[in-house]
Amino acid sequence: MLETFLAQYKEFLYPIAEIAACTLELVGVLIIIIGSARALWRLISCLRKKQPFHVVVDLGKALSLALEFKMGAEIIKTVIVHNLEELAILGVVIVIRALLAFIVHWEVRMEKNDEKADV
Repeated sequence: MLETFLAQYKEFLYPIAEIAACTLELVGVLIIIIGSARALWRLISCLRKKQPFHVVVDLGKALSLALEFKMGAEIIKTVIVHNLEELAILGVVIVIRALLAFIVHWEVRMEKNDEKADV
């Protein structure tokens, strides 16, 4: 009885987890594309007007937000892991994305401090 319930539960949960993970991945990619395009547009606009613009902050914020969505997708993927090898790979991906998020946050903070020092 319990095995039947668990089998039905997995049949219900796995597709939902896969859809949610793919959706979060897609949102992350869209944020990177839109954020990059926006930062490039603002950079070109500021260069034409000969105004200072720090692209690192704008692009860093977009990358940071995108990484958060992508980390959420990785966390959801832990639900559908089938063996230890997949779990190890997933763990490495999560660690790498966490390090990237930390580095991006650090760069944005340093750039903001540089902007304040310039003013």
